[in-house]
Amino acid sequence: MAERNMGRAHKLSPLQVKNLSKAGRYGDGAGLMLNVTTGGSKSWIFRYMISGRDHWMGLGPYPDVGLAEARELATENRKKIRNGIDPLEERESRAAEDRANSAKAVTFDWCAQQYIEAHRPTWSNPKHAEQWASTLRTYAAPIIGKLDVSRIETSHIMKILEPEWLTKTETLSRLRGRIERILDWATVRKYRTGENPARLKGHLEALLPPRSRLKVEKHFTALPYAEMAPFMTDLRKQEGIAAKACEFAILTAARSGEVRGATWSEIDMDAALWTIPAERMKAAREHRVTLSKEALSLLRTMQELSTDPQLIFPGRDAGRPLSDMSLTAVLKRMKRPVTMHGFRSSFRDWAAEISNYPKEMADMALAHKVADKVEAAYRRGDMVQKRRAMMQDWADYCEVKDAEENEAQEEPQIAE
Repeated sequence: MAERNMGRAHKLSPLQVKNLSKAGRYGDGAGLMLNVTTGGSKSWIFRYMISGRDHWMGLGPYPDVGLAEARELATENRKKIRNGIDPLEERESRAAEDRANSAKAVTFDWCAQQYIEAHRPTWSNPKHAEQWASTLRTYAAPIIGKLDVSRIETSHIMKILEPEWLTKTETLSRLRGRIERILDWATVRKYRTGENPARLKGHLEALLPPRSRLKVEKHFTALPYAEMAPFMTDLRKQEGIAAKACEFAILTAARSGEVRGATWSEIDMDAALWTIPAERMKAAREHRVTLSKEALSLLRTMQELSTDPQLIFPGRDAGRPLSDMSLTAVLKRMKRPVTMHGFRSSFRDWAAEISNYPKEMADMALAHKVADKVEAAYRRGDMVQKRRAMMQDWADYCEVKDAEENEAQEEPQIAE
């Protein structure tokens, strides 16, 4: 656009400003210009130089800002420049301060709710959102819930964590991480500034005793693998679908949730293969489970027992799977102080201590994530054919045998 009438100060008149319609920049002098767009809208621009650099500053639209007011604003800005103040930087700084002030009305509870809703679609387990909300509601909300998120300091975080850190280390450690992520979110959103008071490394670790010295490691109670055969004999005496689900979980080394949600469409009886879709797996990746002769026999039994066309192990309500407590109830009836998840440890110990199968093969059977990224990149297959021999050996080990057979089982051979 052409710049016009830049020669002398106060060149424009109120009538001219009103009537100008041709696109262009019309100078009033001393850096003040009226900008007219091709659409006919008009606005004021103040042009100035600082340190050899050209700056353009908007002063507002016409007619909201008239000619007289635009001249006053231009005069004020010229005074600031003479005093070493960049008017654009000053305005941006003031806007940032206004945003910070408005953020004071944003509470931690509100930020927590926004964070949970934003991340809910990314959590594979629907229970995560409720776990987040529950711990925040129980421990954080009474202290910082209604507090302006910009005012939360280390003292507030310590007030939440310190009283029960020694007795509820695991729970409060997770809570601390959740608070940290919410405050990071609030910082990115410009609702707060400065360091994150919930950060552990280089901050709270100097105030709280380390978890490694406090935490008593809790493992899922597992049955020693040497007791698997008599246990399976007792288990097969139990009546009901839940007992069958327990047996199938042990034979496949699968998680109870994967077993309870298993459908007939996932089973290929001819190929002796159970393919669990990614959406039902903890790692969100499809998992193939090889089925031993005993596992296939159990499935044939369930084909006769089950009245549900979809679920292999249906619950009492039509179309609903067994509850997790139903499997736990079986173990309680047997008076066994173990957990269903613990049987995965029994399998892992058996594989590591008395079988010749490599660790990565057992890890694949358990659908464990590969921690090493390089190893994960090279491990493309899932060893499904080799795992057939391993899972059959595991099923054989879980059968009652005489002394000679048990001795021979101590050194199983890998199929060539």
